[in-house]
Amino acid sequence: METTAPAPMKANAAFNTERVTHIHHWTDQLFSFRTTRSPALRFQSGQFVMIGLHLAGRPLVRAYSIASPHYAEELEFYSIKVPDGPLTSHLQNIAVGDEVLVGRKPTGTLVLGALLPGRTLYLLGTGTGLAPFLSLARDPELYDRFERVVVTHTCRQEADLGYRAYLETLDQDPDLGEIVAGKLSYYPSLTRGAFKTTGRITDLITSGRLAADLALPRLDPSQDRVMVCGGPPMLADLRQLLDGLDFAEGSLAEPGANVYEKAFAA
Repeated sequence: METTAPAPMKANAAFNTERVTHIHHWTDQLFSFRTTRSPALRFQSGQFVMIGLHLAGRPLVRAYSIASPHYAEELEFYSIKVPDGPLTSHLQNIAVGDEVLVGRKPTGTLVLGALLPGRTLYLLGTGTGLAPFLSLARDPELYDRFERVVVTHTCRQEADLGYRAYLETLDQDPDLGEIVAGKLSYYPSLTRGAFKTTGRITDLITSGRLAADLALPRLDPSQDRVMVCGGPPMLADLRQLLDGLDFAEGSLAEPGANVYEKAFAA
């Protein structure tokens, strides 16, 4: 059957047109993909960009944290699949070679410059909120600034722990292994089903289970720093918890003890 190649996306001053190079479907609700990267795009590990497609003759975009580190040659993104989502209902069907729009102006609050120096950096993520921490955990600068880096990932089911095997073996990576060895701790937990660690991250913190499992002191705003990325309920609960522990929220203008990412893709 004869087919016609799709017309290339129209140029847009706010976006680069990138080509999909790799796709991985973790579950029927989660997938990740990589794209080419414009040499002109510069970002800090932990930032997000607008990602989208041309639909019905116009761009439809949403905020996506960049999962790849700032030095990577390609861009990587981690996404949910929403059956009736305006963007993800289409994005989940992309194939290698397809074109996507990538914003030219990265931004976001999950950057090292928004935090004061400290002892241990906690990267607290739920679901696809893990994405910016995949970028940060592969940034050598973290391990120069902190004695320990803890990546927590809380999901419902075990199958939802995307990148689990990768994070569990990052200390064996030929490029990063020596940098992260003895410093990076990956801490997955589930809210449903049997697993070695179960419970919401707020409960694991308040009960002391997180600190005990990692052989670390309980959270201390004078020594520890926290980054948070996840759904609105998780953000609200952690904000209340950290406020109660006297963690001061930071920004680039005034660094503090913790930061939250409020961008959300659907």
